[in-house]
Amino acid sequence: MFKALVVDKDEATGKTRAGIQTLTEDRLPAGDVTVAVEYSTVNYKDGLCLGSGGGLVRTYPHVPGIDFAGTVETSDDPRYAPGDRVVLTGWRVGEIHWGGYAQKARVKADWLVPLPDGLTTRQAMAVGTAGLTAMLSVMALEDHGVTPDRGPVLVTGAAGGVGSVATAILAKLGFQVACVTGRPETETYLRDLGATRIVPREELAEPVKRPLESETWAGCVDAVGGAMLARVLGQMIYGGSVAAVGLAGGSALPTTVIPFLLRGVNLLGIDSVMCPVDRRSKAWSRIATDLPLDKLEEMIVPATLAEVPDLGGAILKGQVKGRVVVDVNA
Repeated sequence: MFKALVVDKDEATGKTRAGIQTLTEDRLPAGDVTVAVEYSTVNYKDGLCLGSGGGLVRTYPHVPGIDFAGTVETSDDPRYAPGDRVVLTGWRVGEIHWGGYAQKARVKADWLVPLPDGLTTRQAMAVGTAGLTAMLSVMALEDHGVTPDRGPVLVTGAAGGVGSVATAILAKLGFQVACVTGRPETETYLRDLGATRIVPREELAEPVKRPLESETWAGCVDAVGGAMLARVLGQMIYGGSVAAVGLAGGSALPTTVIPFLLRGVNLLGIDSVMCPVDRRSKAWSRIATDLPLDKLEEMIVPATLAEVPDLGGAILKGQVKGRVVVDVNA
């Protein structure tokens, strides 16, 4: 028997309801490895799956939670043995496959990553999909020649999960980090993570007026998209790169090809869901060494399973700062 946060849907009304249920292991989906989950977290996708589903959930009843970390209980795959500490992000777990908002999960071995030495399961979920995406973004910028001596790096949506971790990593690596936020009350938080400059959201919220502006940023981790991404592209230095990770500001991109043609700007798409295992494992190893764990602790908002539905609604409204860590056994 184990506890799980289950979302059910009333087919007649189309309305969903989330609540904690006690389940038996025979309810778990097919998979090679059964994990005793210790911690999960709350992402934007989780907020969608806890509500209407946002088109992500295919069948009900459903257990959301796109991330989890814990200890292997049983394994039919030789790569994992009981007692191994593992982390899972992506692969559409928590969307089309039951996820981490439960005390047990059963998944394919290919979806797991051994937890690197130096990280606890709690810290792994303070990182989660958001932090993995941030690390993949930093790695992509590095691969395209963005180094601290080339100039400052901009982080948009900086007080969110991806932005918070990206800011802390970039600062530790020696970059000057400029953080965009629409919440003035987060300035102290962002400066504590290593931001050297705060950029009010309204400075970049207007649509592009000119295809090119003054060369300002060597790199950017962009979680916003839309008009803000268009503005940022026109402000990149020659050969600069933008890692695009989100669309909080919309999926349209109202810009021209001029930044790409005249300044050689690179727009780098970052996907953490289907990211290959070798790249994923390298990112987790980098997280263990390049993310200051004291800063990670400052991002953590602790929560229980019972609190997750409300937090899911809050994250959809942009009201969550930092990284929620859900203790599924609390």
